[in-house]
Amino acid sequence: MTKVIVITGSSDGIGAAAARQLHSAGHRVVVVGRSPRKTEAVAREIGAEYFLADFARLDEVRKLAAELDAAYPRIDVLANNAGGVFGDPTKTTDGFELTFQINHLAPFLLTRLLIDKLTASRATVIQTSSVGARLAGKLDVDDLNLDRNFDPVRAYSAAKLENILFTTELHRRYHAEGIAAAAFHPGNVATSFGTQSASRLMRFITTNPVTRAMLTTPEKGADQLVWLATSRPGIDWEPGRYYEKRRPAKRVNSQAYDPELARRLWERSEQLLG
Repeated sequence: MTKVIVITGSSDGIGAAAARQLHSAGHRVVVVGRSPRKTEAVAREIGAEYFLADFARLDEVRKLAAELDAAYPRIDVLANNAGGVFGDPTKTTDGFELTFQINHLAPFLLTRLLIDKLTASRATVIQTSSVGARLAGKLDVDDLNLDRNFDPVRAYSAAKLENILFTTELHRRYHAEGIAAAAFHPGNVATSFGTQSASRLMRFITTNPVTRAMLTTPEKGADQLVWLATSRPGIDWEPGRYYEKRRPAKRVNSQAYDPELARRLWERSEQLLG
């Protein structure tokens, strides 16, 4: 069956690789990116439709949701893939820390705005998380901007933990209505990801030729996104889980499957969005 598959952050990296693979498999891929030039280039390359949205601006996320809702009678897969690790603490025009907003709050908002269409479509909702979630310290839902103790890597690790918690709570709330949710770690991928970080370690890993040689390709990194998007939830994989190498991860941050924390994060995210 041909699926309508929306992939955010698909103008580069694993998102673009997944878009190419899914289009080649015969699916109707919708490319979503921030850069007009790069997003249009990927869309033109594969003959796909595209939309522009900067997740650092929530008004653009709301506009994107309205455009997607109007353009497609059904959305079979929403892949919340956009993300990044950045530098010094920076507040967006919406008043939130940049890493938190781009990695968690914006995809949370997009999913919530499309929830009626997603449930009607019995959609799969995928979060691109990271093994970095293991490094997250105690998550304080009253300080999601990390105003009291900010560090670029700490902010990124917290956001990737939030991706898993969002997945588990989305599953709890909407699985009975037809949604299949999953999060995954794509592997350590050689992309431009991390080059804007103020963390010297992160910049070294992503720019040094020696360390880049040890990273996997975007094509291989896209494997689990493609697998989750095209296989059968409840048969090929278990919804509500976080995956590494196509299997439920064995080593996960102890907070990742805390149902009370997942509920509180969801409620706090809704409060922050008004």
